[in-house]
Amino acid sequence: MAQALGTSVGAFRAAFTGRVITSEDPDYDKARSVFNGAINRRPAVIARCTTPEEVAAAIKFGIDQALEISVRGGGHNFAGFAVCEGGLMIDLSEMRQVSVDPAARRAVAGGGATWHEVDAATQAHGLAVTGGFISRTGIGGLTLGGGLGHLTGQAGLSCDNLVSAQVATADGRILTASANENPDLFWAIRGGGGNFGVVTSFEYQLHPVGPLVNLGLFFWGVDKGSAALQFSREFLKTLPQNASGFIGGLSAPPAPFVPQQHHFAPGFALIIVGYGSREKHAEVVKPIRDAVAPLFELVTPMPYVQLQQMFDEANPWGILAYEKALYLDELTDGAIQVFTQYLPKKASPLSIVPVFFLGDAYARVPDDETAFGGSRKARYAFNISAVCPDPALFDAERSWVRSFWQALRPHATSAGSYVNFMSEYEEDRVKAAYGPAKYERLARIKATYDPDNVFHLNANIKPALRPLPN
Repeated sequence: MAQALGTSVGAFRAAFTGRVITSEDPDYDKARSVFNGAINRRPAVIARCTTPEEVAAAIKFGIDQALEISVRGGGHNFAGFAVCEGGLMIDLSEMRQVSVDPAARRAVAGGGATWHEVDAATQAHGLAVTGGFISRTGIGGLTLGGGLGHLTGQAGLSCDNLVSAQVATADGRILTASANENPDLFWAIRGGGGNFGVVTSFEYQLHPVGPLVNLGLFFWGVDKGSAALQFSREFLKTLPQNASGFIGGLSAPPAPFVPQQHHFAPGFALIIVGYGSREKHAEVVKPIRDAVAPLFELVTPMPYVQLQQMFDEANPWGILAYEKALYLDELTDGAIQVFTQYLPKKASPLSIVPVFFLGDAYARVPDDETAFGGSRKARYAFNISAVCPDPALFDAERSWVRSFWQALRPHATSAGSYVNFMSEYEEDRVKAAYGPAKYERLARIKATYDPDNVFHLNANIKPALRPLPN
């Protein structure tokens, strides 16, 4: 079989206008690497594409050869879905161009673009769309699963701002998905993940942001954790529309603004980003230090692109990583008790517990408007993330995530969570994330566009026995 595949790969390489990479090529290991160093899969073939037509040709080759197919955008997904074992990896990393129409406030980005590239292009015009918290994250996986970011409270999720997309499907078609063209597919790709095809480009609605924003970061030690979290919970509810908030359980960074005696100390942070004037931001954050005195703080203007890169250094490429998450309708005292109990138990200084305050624009979108797998009534997405530079710590840190998650589970409405925060595929949790009605609708759309489940390396939705009627 290997010999037959080799012959087929040779023919594919000769006809393919992109680049074919196999284990015989010197850059094979670099091409198959992904963010999570715990993932070490070896695809038989990597098809690096530069056009939608090349993507369609690669899909056809994979299906014809009965190869499992994975799709790599930014390669940042913790589960490592971008790379498969012994199959075909469709690599979009060369499809990263971004064009901006500042008058229409629209941007079109290739399926392999990262938020670093999108932010750079849109900020040249003082515009932005909700993106990830780590700039090297690919726009594809993030948007298809929903898309949390600093702007969620002001602009909604990344997928809420999707105007249209170009999708290469399992049967070789290249389709436009929008409100007017293939609306069922457009609904499904806004939260339903990569289940329906390979998205080769995304068109976003943009919003005026920056280029300067105002940061307020306040950090408390574990001894003041309960008081700081209870205050933060109530304070976030009072934020004006031009400010966003984020709670983090983390270790203090060895940064110049952190007193040396607090470097790497575990604790709790409240991050407030203001999108108005420096003076107004100072007024907004003043009650924080008056309520619970922090160990240290950083209040400063900074470029929006720098804000978007703030967590990059603590999440280097190749780090060992694992995460689990839940939605919380409220950060109750019981949830806070679990938070303060488990955070000091983490062993790696890079492990972090980001708690995303979802805000008004997120809540204004009706639940059935998109396929997003989360209730719009939830106030928080609570993520528990093990990030380990030391392989000797990784098993224990992964166990810490799992035990923390189990302890927090009674304080969530269900076991479902944001699908982009699933390090391992768990069918019951995927179904719980979408709920029965939304999952059934997605499964029927899946049966229309991918009845053989070619695209299953994701938070997989199995095709229904019958598709949606035309």
